[in-house]
Amino acid sequence: MHLYGTQAIDGQGHLTIGGVNSIELAKEYGTPLFVYDIELFRKRARAFQETFESAGIGYQVAYASKAFSSIAIYQVAAQEGLSLDVVSGGELFTAVKAGFPKEKIHFHGNNKSLGELQMAFEEGIGCIVVDNFHEIGQLKLLSEELKQPMNILLRVTPGIEAHTHDYITTGQEDSKFGFDLNNGQADQAFEQTHRHDYLNVLGLHCHIGSQIFDTAAFRLAAGKLVSKMSEWQKEFDYQCKVLNLGGGFGIRYTEEDQPLEPSQYVKEMIDTVKQITEDSGFPVPEIWIEPGRSLVGDAGTTLYTIGSMKEVPEIRKYIAVDGGMSDNIRPALYGAAYSSMIANKGHQALSETYTVAGKCCESGDKLIEQATLPEAEAGDILAVFCTGAYGYSMASNYNRIARPAVVFAENGKHQLAVRRETHEDIVSLDLEYGVKAEL
Repeated sequence: MHLYGTQAIDGQGHLTIGGVNSIELAKEYGTPLFVYDIELFRKRARAFQETFESAGIGYQVAYASKAFSSIAIYQVAAQEGLSLDVVSGGELFTAVKAGFPKEKIHFHGNNKSLGELQMAFEEGIGCIVVDNFHEIGQLKLLSEELKQPMNILLRVTPGIEAHTHDYITTGQEDSKFGFDLNNGQADQAFEQTHRHDYLNVLGLHCHIGSQIFDTAAFRLAAGKLVSKMSEWQKEFDYQCKVLNLGGGFGIRYTEEDQPLEPSQYVKEMIDTVKQITEDSGFPVPEIWIEPGRSLVGDAGTTLYTIGSMKEVPEIRKYIAVDGGMSDNIRPALYGAAYSSMIANKGHQALSETYTVAGKCCESGDKLIEQATLPEAEAGDILAVFCTGAYGYSMASNYNRIARPAVVFAENGKHQLAVRRETHEDIVSLDLEYGVKAEL
């Protein structure tokens, strides 16, 4: 059994996270419960930044907060000196409420509304990552009307396909994101923005996929983007200051996954950019990256209470938990695999293989197809590892199930970061039939 970060098994055979007994957490806060190992989050953030600092080049490490957004996690990110990647007005609002430094907020998205862009100007954020020509038109109108400058990056698709699940591959030519680097769209976008009175083109951005385990695709993408920067320098006498290579660094969900250390991804990016810029006589730009999953993915563990059990003779044994696709849609959405343990039986032998089923009214609500565990009993606490990214952030009220609470554990202490929804919360926006209400 692989343990993550500060996880350990104590003398009672109980899983501990951040020095806190997970069984006690389940008793105090209830289940399902997301528990975040904040020390591991901090360790990962520092590892990315220290690699850049050792290389002596300018950088920003922006937490890609779509992986998990909350006021508390934004505040921890700020403590660690991270920048912040947001993709909606809701995430931007959360960042403002958290007191996150506005000049370090980057706003992404392929269909930002006019209201969201206005909010970005009003809050004076650091950068907008521009995705399409429609957005360029909106930014021109807004900045001219407000007479307010805005830093922008042009998001491009470099035509490089990372080896990952089709649903989460975003850097190839046929993508809903960005300006194509190979068909002239990126050049058109640059020509429309780089001499504008209020839009300041900092440089280029790309994101080639997610859950990537090697550096080859990042090196290829860096080469193509620096080559384009060099072209623009020669043709327009323009100096691109920033090269943003996105995120997508993989983590270990199961024993089949073999990710690199965060420092290795960064080191090879830096080495590639330095080599290419030296060969072309182009100054080394600042390198920005956007880790999300690799900061919070394996820092998060979900605790469930086991309830009903069912055996289909000679086929499989089921155990059902008090959550499921309502708090972790990834297994049903694209077959994501997870590892687990019974958190109160850490010293017992692994003797059974179960399919872990959720409680939603869907046959496909299975969290783990084959979980090797000690013999399970109703009331046991099942810990599912590496749920910190895209678990809570993609959670829903399907079947009118309340979303779980989120707890941070660190240095033997714990605190509630997001309270559990109640049934009253679920109906709080509902209106009675025939009752006229204001929007």
